[in-house]
Amino acid sequence: MQVSSLNEVKIYSLSAGRSLPEWLSDRKKRALQKKDVDIRRRIELIQDFEMPTVSTKIKVSRDGQYIMAVGTYKPRVRCFDTYQLSQKFERCLDSEVVTFEILSDDYSKIVFLQCGRFVEFHSQHGHYYKTRIPKFGRDFSYHYPSCDLYFVGASSEVYRLNLEQGRFLNSLQTDAAESNVCDINPVHFLFAMGTAEGKVECWDPRTRNRVGLLDCALSSVTADTEIDGLPSVSALKFDGALNMAVGTSTGQVLLYDLRSSNPLIVKDHHYGLPIKSIQFQHQLDLIISADSRIIKMWNKDTGKIFTSLEPEYEINDVCLYPNSGMLMTANEAPKMSIYYIPVLGPAPKWCSFLDNLTEELEENPESTVYDDYKFVTRQDLENLGLAHLIGSSLLRAYMHGFFMDIRLYHKAKMMANPFAYEEYRREKIRQKIEETRAQRVQLKKLPKVNKELALKLIEEEEEQQITRKRKQKNLPSLLKDDRFKVMFENPDFQVDEQSEEFRLLNPLVSKISEKRKRKLKILEELEAQEQEEEEEPEGKASDAESSESSDDEKGWVEEVRKQRKLLRQEEKVKRQERFKEDQQTLLKPQFFEIKEGEEFRSFKDSAKKQKLMKKTLGDRLKLEEKLGTLNVSDTTVGSKQATFKLKKSEQQKKQQEAERQHRQERKTLRRSASHLKSRRGRGQLFH
Repeated sequence: MQVSSLNEVKIYSLSAGRSLPEWLSDRKKRALQKKDVDIRRRIELIQDFEMPTVSTKIKVSRDGQYIMAVGTYKPRVRCFDTYQLSQKFERCLDSEVVTFEILSDDYSKIVFLQCGRFVEFHSQHGHYYKTRIPKFGRDFSYHYPSCDLYFVGASSEVYRLNLEQGRFLNSLQTDAAESNVCDINPVHFLFAMGTAEGKVECWDPRTRNRVGLLDCALSSVTADTEIDGLPSVSALKFDGALNMAVGTSTGQVLLYDLRSSNPLIVKDHHYGLPIKSIQFQHQLDLIISADSRIIKMWNKDTGKIFTSLEPEYEINDVCLYPNSGMLMTANEAPKMSIYYIPVLGPAPKWCSFLDNLTEELEENPESTVYDDYKFVTRQDLENLGLAHLIGSSLLRAYMHGFFMDIRLYHKAKMMANPFAYEEYRREKIRQKIEETRAQRVQLKKLPKVNKELALKLIEEEEEQQITRKRKQKNLPSLLKDDRFKVMFENPDFQVDEQSEEFRLLNPLVSKISEKRKRKLKILEELEAQEQEEEEEPEGKASDAESSESSDDEKGWVEEVRKQRKLLRQEEKVKRQERFKEDQQTLLKPQFFEIKEGEEFRSFKDSAKKQKLMKKTLGDRLKLEEKLGTLNVSDTTVGSKQATFKLKKSEQQKKQQEAERQHRQERKTLRRSASHLKSRRGRGQLFH
């Protein structure tokens, strides 16, 4: 089954692949299916869905159970039962069929219009009756209310045959020399016929009078169209009560509203071939028009292309299975094509498995059509010297270029470029060189900032990959994390390895840093060699790196002590240097100006204030609490309550001290006075 896609619309070709000959035995067919993959993978939706040579017309019965097709050679009709997925019967005819119509819901009543002016009627058992019309017929339609058959052809008259009375009625006399197609509206039963002069005449069957005339040939000619002759009407189809589509022999499709003489939209196929079939798809408001080369599906309101389909062989007729996405074509080939387009609708109920099959194919996409073709543009054809093939059967136009057979492309390229083998050889040599370069020491790209930290992270990542279990998930790397990207780009984040905090936290940094510095030096040398493109023999890894291992706890403690001792020595040296600098500096007198309204007490107060302002809020609160100016207590709800006491000035302190001494003196005087009174009272008592 081949799959093609245009405008993101999947089209499944259900008739692709080779068919087996009928004369083969079942045993040989099974053997071929085992050997040939293409035969084994093909989908035979309906068994023997083909004609001996060519199929000309194809239709579906109103109940949807039977598919009928006519073709040659010999002239015959075949009926396929969809419920059994096989052929129900086959009947041979005396002459080729121009067109046919299924009058009943099933296959029990069929009318055939044949080439030799014959009209043949078939019933359920087979041939029923045969008659002739005066002129060669090209199309006919059945009028259900009156049981009349209307025949149009190589005459100005429209012949009427009444099937209830079994006789011809008076003909309709038209102004046209010849008529090509006709149709009857299914709602109000208006009869319309398309003439060879490019006009459409509308007749009322009740009064047998002409009620309208449309000049489609004049309306089909627009500023963008180029025509060689007079456009005649080649296809006609009604849609509902008011819409009608007309196809011309020059490849245009005109959509009319019966209330207007001007077309609503004109769609050109751009092939200049007669339109052979017009179908309406009501779910998506699409019109399906076909000429002998392409089937186009386009929106009837805007004219925008929905998708298109180009079969391998010329098209004679197109049939859309009712209320589904299945499309069948009668071709200039023995096999009749079946296409399934899921966007148009679901698969018919007798082949509902197609929906599941296409869903599986969408989940597991495979190569589409044109696998054995090469897409080339017009410029490529000119470079290859094949521009003269444009318009021939060797090139198939597609979008902005053409598809051509891949074998023809290779031959033309070999002739146009005889040195292609040398280019191929150079390309292979370059690939081999690239493979050998990949086996060299892989350079690690380190950032500009914190190179040693990045190297440390890379080493830890490699160790984790070796020791990590299979079930454990891969942890994200800091080097690839955007949150830490600035740390390896901004120089402000450079790690200071000489700081006291870093040396105490990383006591073994001296040995590890030496090892990493050696690595960094090697990497820088390799980068320089790569930039200069000099090929040098690869060096062996140093033994020091492999021999050194991580120190134990005792060595770590000793290293910490050494680092602390070094830090104390460095601190002592710094203090001595600062002391020498202080001795060498000469202090010069400085004068300060006091603001108005302030008293100068001493430099100590200002120094104390400056020191106090430099302290944090927590330190200041602790100091205030020690001095007694702050009292912090817990409340019942768990919060803190702070009580502050304002500081007093020196004058307030002196005044408070004098008041305290005065209160103390008065207290002593009161005590002495009370003592004297008590003594006097005791003396009077003795007297």
